[in-house]
Amino acid sequence: MVTTLPDVRRARDVAERVPDPELPMLTLADLGVLRSVEVGADGTVVASLTPTYSGCPAMAEMRAAVAARLTAAGYPRVEVRTVLDPPWTTDWITPAGRRKLAEHGIAPPGPAPRPAPGPVPLVLSPVRRVVACPRCGSQDTEETSRFGATSCKALWRCLACREPFEYVKEI
Repeated sequence: MVTTLPDVRRARDVAERVPDPELPMLTLADLGVLRSVEVGADGTVVASLTPTYSGCPAMAEMRAAVAARLTAAGYPRVEVRTVLDPPWTTDWITPAGRRKLAEHGIAPPGPAPRPAPGPVPLVLSPVRRVVACPRCGSQDTEETSRFGATSCKALWRCLACREPFEYVKEI
């Protein structure tokens, strides 16, 4: 069987609509976890996913959901691969994904840190991060817990509107 471009587009469209199990307001495409979708000459759809971090407990759910959606869309042979290189970064979250996070009261991450060439400086004091409140926009916020409901989030509180919120950490 020869693959046609519309088959690839349709398969990608199906996979792009799969919601993230931990952040269901985002699709895997919004989150940047869906790396690629290809249709082989034999009709096998191969979707590639990159976990947000190597121990992500949601990967099994993501793989199963992508495979189920593609199978339900009429693709009888589906393979879902995990791709670890290059590693996922919060920079892969789309602008739409960042907007959806903020709309749901979760502060989106800033730019991911980039290592500078040369020696790594040792910082002994805490680094003050500025995180804007996703509800009122104030930058007068504070971290209340480095870890939230999932490993990739922290808990913060706005000192202006007094509302707590989650923050997706930069990776």
